[in-house]
Amino acid sequence: MIPAALRRKHGIQAGTKVRFLEDQFGRIILQPITEQYIDRVMGCLAGGPDLLESWEKEHREEGEHDS
Repeated sequence: MIPAALRRKHGIQAGTKVRFLEDQFGRIILQPITEQYIDRVMGCLAGGPDLLESWEKEHREEGEHDS
């Protein structure tokens, strides 16, 4: 059970998905997957390479080599 104060502070509600991680000291970390978390992750990726475009290009090139 997660204490109410921590649930409120981190936006954890019934049904919130969580991810369990282990740090270098062996501590278990519970990472709530909230909308704010997703926004932060997406912000970190902004301006980076377009991975879908890269994958599609590689896929097309592989198809050309197979022909």
